[in-house]
Amino acid sequence: MVMNARTGHVELHRPDGEAIRVLVVDDEPTLTDLLSMALRYEGWDVRSAANGMGALRLARQFQPDAVVLDVMLPDLDGFEVLRRMRDQTPTVPVLFLTARDAVEERIAGLTAGGDDYVTKPFSLEEVIARLRALMRRSGFAVAAEENALLTIGDLTLDEDSHEVRRAGEEIALTATEFELLRYLMRNPRRVLSKAQILDRVWNYDFGGQANVVELYISYLRKKIDAGRTPMIHTLRGAGYVLKPAD
Repeated sequence: MVMNARTGHVELHRPDGEAIRVLVVDDEPTLTDLLSMALRYEGWDVRSAANGMGALRLARQFQPDAVVLDVMLPDLDGFEVLRRMRDQTPTVPVLFLTARDAVEERIAGLTAGGDDYVTKPFSLEEVIARLRALMRRSGFAVAAEENALLTIGDLTLDEDSHEVRRAGEEIALTATEFELLRYLMRNPRRVLSKAQILDRVWNYDFGGQANVVELYISYLRKKIDAGRTPMIHTLRGAGYVLKPAD
């Protein structure tokens, strides 16, 4: 593993060895400058935009590996920006920023397709830590993890390349979908509660509201089980379990 001498962190980079590309979208210039500076200190390539339309143009040109996206923008809101961005790059990880702290707003951000959520005011260290976690989920970690290839029945997940296949057919997953599937596959035939999944995949809970787990399980089912013998099962009142197809 290679350490960043300035930050003491393990260096993360793109699979081709180039710097990770991060797009920061916020209409507060001071905040944008601080975030950009902190991310460049990590050794990442950073671009910034002050509104939604500018963000969409930059996303097409820059092809970011992650996006830090404010919910409240002067033209389009962050949810609409994300929806349009997903049309261009369906799997790019997105970290929402917002001044809103309500549980409902966090749920809205994640169900809109965001991968994580930070409320203002926040520490730069927290944003960086969350982005690093998203990068690892997306396959940008320098060090390979143990047991890189997980296999359950005809379903395989490569933790190094982030390739997922069922019966040899490649399946494209978002960063959060991948992390959820990885957790299920690391615990085959074990019933996992919504609380366990929230804690492991999202690292925090939603005050007992587990709608986001149900939503992402449904996303996975559409990609993993559609037209095939189901592998992901619901045990009412208990949770979810993944097991080989009969």
